[in-house]
Amino acid sequence: MSAGLLRVLGQYIGWADVVHLIAVYSFPTFPTLAFCGRLQKPLVWSPRGSLQRWEGSTRVRLKVLWEKACRNLVVKDRVVLHTTSTDEAEQSQNRFPGVRTVIVHNGVELPENIRKTDAKGQFRITYLGRLHPIKGIECLLDACQMLDAPCELWHLNIAGSGEPEYANLLKAKVAKLGLAAAVDFLGEVSGEAKENIFANSDIVVVPSYVENFGIVIAEALAHGLPVIAGKGTPWRELETNRCGLWVDNNPYSLVSAIREIRNMPLGEMGRRGRAWMENEFSWQCISGQMLSVFQDCAAVNRRL
Repeated sequence: MSAGLLRVLGQYIGWADVVHLIAVYSFPTFPTLAFCGRLQKPLVWSPRGSLQRWEGSTRVRLKVLWEKACRNLVVKDRVVLHTTSTDEAEQSQNRFPGVRTVIVHNGVELPENIRKTDAKGQFRITYLGRLHPIKGIECLLDACQMLDAPCELWHLNIAGSGEPEYANLLKAKVAKLGLAAAVDFLGEVSGEAKENIFANSDIVVVPSYVENFGIVIAEALAHGLPVIAGKGTPWRELETNRCGLWVDNNPYSLVSAIREIRNMPLGEMGRRGRAWMENEFSWQCISGQMLSVFQDCAAVNRRL
């Protein structure tokens, strides 16, 4: 596959008006940067969070060397870094100083009809996403263990997949905390199963240590669900838009937030979150912004 890509990559880049490169630490990165420089083609580069770090980041030295090699290939006047949040933009600029950076959020699908099932007295908490230490799921489990409500009055669904070793670690932690009756692992979900999870939730919790965007937050809001998000996510506006809470990434902050949000007007919060997504995160809005980035990048290249 690599050899085949190299045979046609130069031809495709030569044909293009603008090249869009996604991710950083993958095989196509170096030849794409090299061909764009040689052929004087404008490049929109979307790191998708790859340039962000946290205390659990792995292979940091190798990544530093990789980034240095990339900087040697980047033609600053012809490259635009596309980021999805202010936090991602700042870290990306630190790794590629002098490269122009723009922020265009990810778009979100807006369901026409929002379904909601009867909670029957339970407070239904949902985590949806990858099972990985960076996601802060262990903090969420510790927070749930501190809830003063009996297990029959709340329930946590964890939907997503990850490395088997880590998934087993989480399940063992649930058993150790005595939460087996209140926590379910649903595995990877999509399509109708994912819609059912949103319909059977009261809130979504995303306690990540680092997120460049956090699409599940936008999806939850689009489904009319309030969100508790960790401050490792770029969603501080949950609070200014009054549709969720943005809290520190530790069990004590999370359990306080869960207790607080349970007594808040969840229906009103959900409607405000849905309206926010319609106004600023619909694909009609986001695609227009992204098209403007491509057009501007091409126009700058013509002037060089």
